[in-house]
Amino acid sequence: MSETKYNPSELLISISARLMEDNATCFIGTGIPMLAASLAQKMHAPNLISIFEFGGMGAQLEKLPLAVGDMRTFNKGLAAAGICDIMETAQRGFVEYGFLGGAQIDMYGNLNSTIIGDDHDNPKVRLPGSGGANDVGSTCWKTIIIMQHDKRRFIPKVDFITTPGYLSGPNAREKAGLAPNTGPYRVVTSLCTFGFDEETKWMKLLALNPGVTVDDVVENTGFKIIIPDEIGENTPPTQEELRILRDDVDKDRYYI
Repeated sequence: MSETKYNPSELLISISARLMEDNATCFIGTGIPMLAASLAQKMHAPNLISIFEFGGMGAQLEKLPLAVGDMRTFNKGLAAAGICDIMETAQRGFVEYGFLGGAQIDMYGNLNSTIIGDDHDNPKVRLPGSGGANDVGSTCWKTIIIMQHDKRRFIPKVDFITTPGYLSGPNAREKAGLAPNTGPYRVVTSLCTFGFDEETKWMKLLALNPGVTVDDVVENTGFKIIIPDEIGENTPPTQEELRILRDDVDKDRYYI
């Protein structure tokens, strides 16, 4: 198997998995975050504590869950709790990372997964809504956002704030009553990885995906981004990452 033969989903999953640390507590959402958590457990983070909205804590992701309430989210876990226990755990500061997606994102990491359009009651498109996304983005110490990258999604102002990022900028989260030193940490996209500037809380380019240029990122982003002098490069999935993804994590090809 060649290291260069991979598809965009496999790259996105591999980059996301590398951000999951061993022994860390991670709030996992449906879809790519589940595959990333499973890959991380099998590659470098066997003691990753996955936390799911409906009560599963510390599951061994031997088989891919299809939803956050799937019985596989409890497999060999540390505890089988409920949604109220899980949200309280995050509110008390015991969950380090939250992994989320969304339909729209702005320069401060605010996410929209509720509506497209400016009329809440009669939107152009009605999306699935928050689920636990607002709680995750509001209470976890660091939020990692995983998204496809184009101008329809990366826009100057989201149509609806489902999940708070840094809201309107520095100190806005604290003024809204959210805990200090929490908020978006990374945005992993099909083109690159972003962080956020310490002072302005504005989205900042950190690393490019293989074959992607800075111009590609700028062209597909609907707002100005911070471009530092030094930009890293995300490495492609390794042969072992691809083998585990294809033969173990998602052998039925639900996502990859």
